[in-house]
Amino acid sequence: MPMITRRTLLHMAAAPTMLTAAARKTEVAIRGDQFFINGQPTYKGRSYQGHKIEGLLMNSRMVQATFDDKNPQTVAKWAYPDTKKWDAERNVREFLAAMPVWRQHGLLSFTVNLQGGSPEGYSKSQSWHTSGIAADGSLLPDVMKRLERILNRADELGMVVIVGYFYFGQDQVVKDEAGIRRAVTNATNWLLDRDYRNILVEVNNETNVKAYDHEILKPARIHELIELVKGMNRKGRRLLTGTSYGGNAIPLPNVVKSSDFLLVHGNGVKDPKRIAEMVRLTRAVQGYRPMPILFNEDDHFDFDKPENNMMAAISQYASWGYFDPGASDYSDGYQCPPVNWGINTERKKSFFNLLRQVTGS
Repeated sequence: MPMITRRTLLHMAAAPTMLTAAARKTEVAIRGDQFFINGQPTYKGRSYQGHKIEGLLMNSRMVQATFDDKNPQTVAKWAYPDTKKWDAERNVREFLAAMPVWRQHGLLSFTVNLQGGSPEGYSKSQSWHTSGIAADGSLLPDVMKRLERILNRADELGMVVIVGYFYFGQDQVVKDEAGIRRAVTNATNWLLDRDYRNILVEVNNETNVKAYDHEILKPARIHELIELVKGMNRKGRRLLTGTSYGGNAIPLPNVVKSSDFLLVHGNGVKDPKRIAEMVRLTRAVQGYRPMPILFNEDDHFDFDKPENNMMAAISQYASWGYFDPGASDYSDGYQCPPVNWGINTERKKSFFNLLRQVTGS
């Protein structure tokens, strides 16, 4: 029997990671204002009603993919109607099962977040504990294991995942700015160590929302964290990075200058003409150069009408993201647990049917 040396043991320990890295199937890139997957523009050659679709990244907000509530006083709020209890494993299992169906309808991307999003859709106060980031900035293993399953499946399906780090309803869980920086470093290292190439980083959700506790997560300084992510790499490869703004807000110059892509939200915008105007105004911000503009959250629909927010964004060559808050009853929306991740409502069907027409899927 050959001698097993320390070097052999180290090689054996590293082998699963190396094998995983070698097996990655999906790589996202940006060239000018277009997205590419595996060297080809998304929706290659596609146009719809005279509007260019090639190079866009149509997406949906699915931030409760790794959801769990560690507050025993509130966890019962998210109970499934059939079992009368919350089940984080069931949530991620049903999420994984739905992903291929979304992809078949032309959805190339979705947003998740390590701290989730309001499980009530819109909340003035959030007493639950849904953060996958601990007080010191370390990452919770159970959340990261669920995320890993999701990212692996997205990689297999040729999908891009917008991975958010912070959410304003949960950032207070992290005790100080050092913890915030540590969390950014830990999350970015986690993604790079596993050689994920299908990732866009959204440092925080809606940086301009006043509920953020930490100054570095607010508009004046958020570019510092964008630059932190951009400064980390593996063999010269880094993650594409940006942050989002709340509904109807235009990105500020510091974020425009630092970002690889620009995230805007259409919440509260009832007139599609304003959506088109937002894209034009974003391109006029100081520091802008050809780069993709994405709506990755918009809770306005009207998919059966010729004018709606989705088509307005496309008309200005901006990607659009569906946000369906719904309600906590397993029959509605994509935000409020327990979530039914299927295409099970008329609103969801209307969106995915239009998406399929637009993308030619």
